This record gives sequence, C-alpha cells and structure tokens, in this order.
Amino acid sequence: MRFDFASDNVAGMAPEALAALVRHNDGFARAYGGDDPAARAAELIRVRLDADVEVRFVFSGTAANAIALSMLAFPFEAVLAHHAAHVCTDETGAPGFFGQGVGLIGLPGPSGKIDTRALEAALGEPDMGHRQPAAALSLTQATEYGAVYEEAELAALTGPAKARGMGVHLDGARLANAAAAGFDLKAIGGLGIDVLVMGGAKAGGLCTEALVLFDRSLARRIDNRLKQAGQMASKGRFLSAPFLGLLEDGAWERHAAHANAMARRLAEGVADRTPYALGHPVEANAVFVRMSEAAHRRLNAAGWACHRFDDGSVRFVCSWATTAEAVDELIEALTTLC
Repeated sequence: MRFDFASDNVAGMAPEALAALVRHNDGFARAYGGDDPAARAAELIRVRLDADVEVRFVFSGTAANAIALSMLAFPFEAVLAHHAAHVCTDETGAPGFFGQGVGLIGLPGPSGKIDTRALEAALGEPDMGHRQPAAALSLTQATEYGAVYEEAELAALTGPAKARGMGVHLDGARLANAAAAGFDLKAIGGLGIDVLVMGGAKAGGLCTEALVLFDRSLARRIDNRLKQAGQMASKGRFLSAPFLGLLEDGAWERHAAHANAMARRLAEGVADRTPYALGHPVEANAVFVRMSEAAHRRLNAAGWACHRFDDGSVRFVCSWATTAEAVDELIEALTTLC
C-alpha cells in the first residue's frame, strides 16, 4: 500500500529537522524545556510573528489545541469552531477532557471557513442556565479542507468575538502551508489571537507543535499545566531541535511551498486528465476529489491509501517529501481507474 497522499503525517522528518535532532543529541543539555534549542526556536518564532510571545513545545497538535482551549473557556462554557475543524472531528473529545467539560459548538461555512453570518447568529444566542455559553472561538489556518483565510476574513471573525470578550485560538497545524500560500504571519498579532498552535509535525518535523501565547497572562503557571498534562518532555531538546532545524534557514516555509506546488500539480492533473471534479479550491497542500464509492475502492485496491471526508470527497495530501513523479503516477492511476 502506498501512503504518499494519505496525509502529510505519513512522511518522515525533513532532512533539516533530522540533522538538527542528531546535532543536538550530542553532549548534555538542560532538561524539561530549558534547553538552548528551545530558546533559539522560540526566538525565531517571535521574529516570524513579529510579536513578544511566550512559546512552549509539546508532543502533539491534539494536546496543544486542547490545552489552549482549556485556557480560554471554563468547564461550563463552550468553544465555537467550524463543524469540520480538527477539534470537533478528530480529537476524541480532548478539548472537553483537558478542559474538564468544555463544550464545542460547530458552525457551518464553505471549505472549512466559518461563515460570518453563522458566527453572528451564534454570538447573538442568549445565555441560558441549561446549556454551555460560548466563551471562545477556534479557527484553523489552513482549514481542514485546504482553504486559506485572508487576513480580512479572519478579522471579520475575530473582531466580533473579541468585542464580546471571547478568547480566540488559532489551530495552525498547517500554518506553514498558509504562509507559503501568501498569508502574512505578522498579521496574527493584530487579529486578537490569544493562543496559536504553530505546526511542526506536518511541516516536516518530528511530532512537535509550538504552543504560542500572544496573551502572556495565560503563561502564568503554564509549565505546571503542561507537566500535569504529560506534555513537558524531560529531554525537551528532542522536541525543540527538529523545530529549530526547520526554522533556521527557512525550511519550514520552503518545504510547505513545495507541498503546495505538488498539490497544484495534482489538482491540474485531476481537472485536465480525469473525469473527476475537484471538491474544494486548492489553496494549500490538500486536494479533494469527487469520486464514486466504486472508484474510491478501485483506487484503494490498486494500492493508493486515501480517505473519504465528511463532505463525501476523497482527500489527497501532499507533503515536503511528495515528488512530482509520485503525483504523476497518481494522476495516471486516476485516469486508468476511471
């Protein structure tokens, strides 16, 4: 079975990340996140964001998202998010677990982007003693359907939320792909984002995500929170070093640009050479294709691993390691199996 396009999690570590891991394995270093690679990576993140933020490195995006949301809502409150967002569909209730009962309220919108009218309607809901009121907004950049919010689109969502005193979380598991598509990372600080999860794993890192706190008041006892959650690594340099390797010479952005380019190549091939239709605009590194169940089964049987999403389309994801040859082979398989 070929897993090239099953996810951007299936690729190994990018060479820059792996080299940094090996390099920082030598000798001795401070434990529990006090290592030099963590300090240097955090500073490079501050430079990219042009913001004075607090940064911690954790084991997974699920933990990072859930811990972030637990900072923004009480257990008797809820978080507004797109109904297809990772926090709603793929984290097995982790926000509620880490938040000791925090709820999720799903909102609609095309290609994973929250519709502004749906948000306004949700914000206009009266508080009632029998349900969890919304206390925070969670956004995803790029979205689960590969769409990239423009700065103005994010502002149209964060503005009303902040005006009502809500916290805002940004899931940036594929933030590198959004940046490579033209999104300005320096805009995040002016949008009222309180907590950003900056993705490393999907960008070619190990399994590390950066928990980035724009609201520094949330950093009070953050290390205690992470320790209790099992997210403070004793040998923390092995989380931070691969991230540092990606950031040092721009590999984080460079590899994302390559993944995006491979997705465009695949999308063009699907549109030009196969009978299948694209399910969503291709703006980052994911391609969604409308195909029948029978065609999907034939593709799987031919050895191509790919998954059907909630909207009925089949997802193909490109990574830093995707080659043009592999893309062309997949296009040929789609053409042959139609």
